[in-house]
Amino acid sequence: MVDGEIDEGSLGVGAIRARYLRAVPKDSKILICPSILSADFAHLAAAIDGVAEQTDWLHVDVMDGHFVPNLTIGAPVVKSLRAHTDAFLDCHLMMTNPEKFLADFAKAGASQCSVHVELGITTDLIVQCRDLGMRVGLVANPDAPFETFAEFLGDIDTMLLMTVFPGFGGQSFMPEVLPKIAATAAEIQRLAVSTVLQVDGGITVSTAPQCAHAGARAFVAGNAIFGALDPLRAASALRASVENELAGARS
Repeated sequence: MVDGEIDEGSLGVGAIRARYLRAVPKDSKILICPSILSADFAHLAAAIDGVAEQTDWLHVDVMDGHFVPNLTIGAPVVKSLRAHTDAFLDCHLMMTNPEKFLADFAKAGASQCSVHVELGITTDLIVQCRDLGMRVGLVANPDAPFETFAEFLGDIDTMLLMTVFPGFGGQSFMPEVLPKIAATAAEIQRLAVSTVLQVDGGITVSTAPQCAHAGARAFVAGNAIFGALDPLRAASALRASVENELAGARS
């Protein structure tokens, strides 16, 4: 068996999950999350290996062609990734019916699945993710008001705020989401919970510091990393841009 491959015959889902879950990061921890949506799928293993040094979470965008107008990958690709890497696999499910597939992602080796609040079945999805042993993420689109997800911030592991409308890579960052990032960060602090505040969409060395200033600590980047001539250097520069912003804020 290849190192990292899931032996479903000898391990239950809970035991499988225990092999890949990571501890909840501290509030000060910066998480760089390269999105494989922008990687070369013909050389995906090489692409993720190339940025491993600067990868905290590997972000996997799953689109069903219904919730968003695009179709990408599913649990079989996650299983292939898991056989290749022990990285934290952060799966963003842009799906109308994720409840039908969460078990497949858990068995495939997903560390965390993030589901959209817009579906209106958030509590059920949180329970299902927990029962499967995965970390739980909740996602809100740019036009989703803070009130639609605020009540769940103490029940989830990650809150992902989209800074573009999901469905396609390479879109421009929407600065109008920044106040919502700040409000979410303030509520997480008020609740004194360890929920990770993540952002995704047009994240670059210019926009990531703005999000960090507002309170985000996990940064999903696709084109800014894999679209660069030197993806590893680009990921390092992204981290440095956030670190410099936070250092300036503390000084």
